[in-house]
Amino acid sequence: MQTIMLKAKLHMARVTHAVLNYEGSCAIDGELLDMSGIRENEQIQIYNVENGQRFTTYAIRAEEGSRMISVNGAAAHLASEGQRVIICSYAHYSEAELDTHAPALVYLREGNAISHTSNAIPVQLA
Repeated sequence: MQTIMLKAKLHMARVTHAVLNYEGSCAIDGELLDMSGIRENEQIQIYNVENGQRFTTYAIRAEEGSRMISVNGAAAHLASEGQRVIICSYAHYSEAELDTHAPALVYLREGNAISHTSNAIPVQLA
């Protein structure tokens, strides 16, 4: 049996560009891709914190150190420059892999600078 689990997350990224007349996808700073383990052309889910839109696209590499998050093509209607988004990727894991699986979580602050990283989401308290 395979279970779909969170593989990687870029938390609270700020959209730097929204380019309607582009082939599609989401360009992400290459350093952020490498740190999170999200691969070029990998399917990603984007959750717009500002308006609740949720959509699927794929990641492409933006210039390393640019801190770019560019939502392109039709998705540019769903996220505008300046809005905060959460970018996630998921993967299928076998039962044997589940015991040791830990997602790569990258938390961002203003300017898409890295605040910190983690491998566990904090427990939500009541």
